[in-house]
Amino acid sequence: MNHGADGPLVWTAKVLTLFPEMFPGPLGHSLAGKALENGVWALESVDIRSFARDKHRSVDETPFGGGAGMVMRPDVLDAALTATAGPVGAPGRGRAIYLSPRGRVLNQELVKELAATPVVTLLCGRYEGVDQRVLDAHGLEEVSLGDFVLSGGELAALSLMDAVVRLLPGVMGNVETAGEESFERGLLEYPHYTRPAVWTDGQGVERAVPEVLLSGHHGKVKAWRLAEAEKITEARRPDLWSLYQAGRPAVTVTNKGRRQARRRDPKPE
Repeated sequence: MNHGADGPLVWTAKVLTLFPEMFPGPLGHSLAGKALENGVWALESVDIRSFARDKHRSVDETPFGGGAGMVMRPDVLDAALTATAGPVGAPGRGRAIYLSPRGRVLNQELVKELAATPVVTLLCGRYEGVDQRVLDAHGLEEVSLGDFVLSGGELAALSLMDAVVRLLPGVMGNVETAGEESFERGLLEYPHYTRPAVWTDGQGVERAVPEVLLSGHHGKVKAWRLAEAEKITEARRPDLWSLYQAGRPAVTVTNKGRRQARRRDPKPE
């Protein structure tokens, strides 16, 4: 992490929401909760409604042009963002994100980027969304969990924070675990097995652990896991498989019989 005048900066998430009581939620438990308690990361939940200017604490209005639903007001959100994240271009502002189904899909690459950013501000929308002008004025990035719609941005914010926090130094017990997970090598993760070595399911069928995992041969285990990850990725995520294939070293045999890796050239368009 970056360092400031008073020492190392912990990764900090600032969440703007109409429901601050939803945080830290599940992130207050298990490894993330312990890391939060120990100061490995920090959370600031901000009630957007506290920046409303009328006695009813209104945060939304009907949309111009008609249509169903309500839209969150730009003046209220502008005040909340400025007070929480600071003005655009301010030192240490970090990245400001609006959780939206039309945004860049959250993937492990983006998670790593955010884990390397000391401060991330997350705006959680509600109703039909937020006024576009405040997104433009504050240069908010839009990030999506996928092609589906949630009732608000809170669950998306929790998911994003969970993905980031587990990558922070000192959060996960085994640092090797992260490198073996889905998407780290461009592949889905291989299957896992544990005791007992032979398990009888509810229908009376005996199901055994693959023999290679009981062999104690680390090289064979590693090769089996890679082969399984490739097989699963090719079957379930052809999009990932194509990207993996494009960047995968191709093995050739030299005239001296040695195996030599070379980078595959992308296919011409």
